Amino acid sequence: MPMSSLFPLLLTCLVSFLLLRLSTLLDPDAAVPHVKRSAPLPLRFRHDGAFKILQVADMHFGNGAATRCRDVAPEVGGARCSDLNTTRFLRRLIEAERPDLIAFTGDNIFGGSATDAAESLLRAISPAMEYNVPWAAILGNHDQESTMTREELMAFMSLMDYSVSQVNPPGFLVHGFGNYHVGINGPFGSGLVNTSLLNLYFLDSGDREVVDGIKTYGWIKESQLAWLSATSKELQRNFHAPALAFFHIPIPEVRGLWYTDFKGQYQEGVACSSVNSGVLGTLVSMGDVKGVFLGHDHLNDFCGDLNGIRFCYGGGFGYHAYGRSDWPRRARVIHTELKKGQRSSWMGVESIRTWKLLDDDKLSKIDEQVLWRHGEDDSDHNVYL
Repeated sequence: MPMSSLFPLLLTCLVSFLLLRLSTLLDPDAAVPHVKRSAPLPLRFRHDGAFKILQVADMHFGNGAATRCRDVAPEVGGARCSDLNTTRFLRRLIEAERPDLIAFTGDNIFGGSATDAAESLLRAISPAMEYNVPWAAILGNHDQESTMTREELMAFMSLMDYSVSQVNPPGFLVHGFGNYHVGINGPFGSGLVNTSLLNLYFLDSGDREVVDGIKTYGWIKESQLAWLSATSKELQRNFHAPALAFFHIPIPEVRGLWYTDFKGQYQEGVACSSVNSGVLGTLVSMGDVKGVFLGHDHLNDFCGDLNGIRFCYGGGFGYHAYGRSDWPRRARVIHTELKKGQRSSWMGVESIRTWKLLDDDKLSKIDEQVLWRHGEDDSDHNVYL
C-alpha cells in the first residue's frame, strides 16, 4: 500500500488518540469504563465474633443541595438544610459504628424530587461507597417515581460499588424486583469459615396497587413467599442459622402491636396493604427468622413481638422525608454476636441486639434491647391471630 494512502489513516488514528488523551486529562472518569469494586464475598463475622448491620430507612433523597428539608427545627439549618444533611448523618454513623453491612430499606430516593434517578441514587449511597462498606438495598413505594423503573433501579444498584444487592434470585420466577438472600459466614480461621451463620432475606413489598377499585399499598406475593420458604428450607439443611428479613411496607398484623408491650415510639398509623398475603404465617412456619426490619412509616421506630418474631421499624432517616421538627432523624443498628465454645472456637449465633442512634450533637443511643438469644424460651412471646 502506498504511503500516500496510509497517511489519512494514520492521521485519523493520531487525532483520535489525542482527543481521547485530552478528554482523560479534562475528566479522568469520562473516558475510562467503570469496573465495579466488589465487596469481599462471602460476607462474614469479624475476628471478634460480631457482625453489625446499619439499617437506613427512608432517605427520600432528591437532588442534593438543591433539595430542601422537611419538618425540621430552625437550629437544624432552616433554609440551608438539604439532602446534604442526610449525607452528613450517614457519614457520621459509618464513622461512629463501623458497620459490616448497611441495609437501605426502601424509599432511598424520592422520585417526585429526583430529576435523575441514577444520579440521585449515586449521591444517596455515596458514603457507603466512599467508606468501602458493603451494602444491600430494597425498594420502597417512591423510588420508581423518577426516571427509572423498579427493575432498572435494582439492576443499577446491583452494579454499584460494594453493593451485594440482587435483582432477583437465579432459577426462580418471583414477583417484583429485589428478592434475594445474603449469607454471613463464620470468621476467618474458624471451623465455620465456609458456613453461613446468619441469613438475611431481602424482599420487594411493592409500591401501589388497586384492589376492587380501591387504591392500596403493595404486598409480598405468593411467588415471593414460595421462594422464601424454599430458600430457608435449603439453608437449614446445612446449618440451623437464625435469619433476619428486610422489607419496606409493613404487614397488617403490625397494627396490632399497639396493644402489646412494644419498645420505642408508635406515633402514626401503620400504612400497610389492605391485602393480607400470609407473610407472618410463612415466617413463623420457616422457623429461622428472628427479626423483621421495616421502613415506610417515618414516625414509628418501635419493636414489637408477633408470634415469636420481632418486627422493628427503622425510623425516619432522611431530611427530605416527612417527620417532626421535635423528633430527630434516626437509624437502627442490629448487632449479632457468636457464641464461643471450647478452646475459644466460634459456634453459632448467641444473641441479636438492636438500638437506635439519633442525629443530635451526641449521636445519642436509645432503646437498646435483645431481640433474640440462643436457647431462650419462646413460650412467653405475644401470639397474634
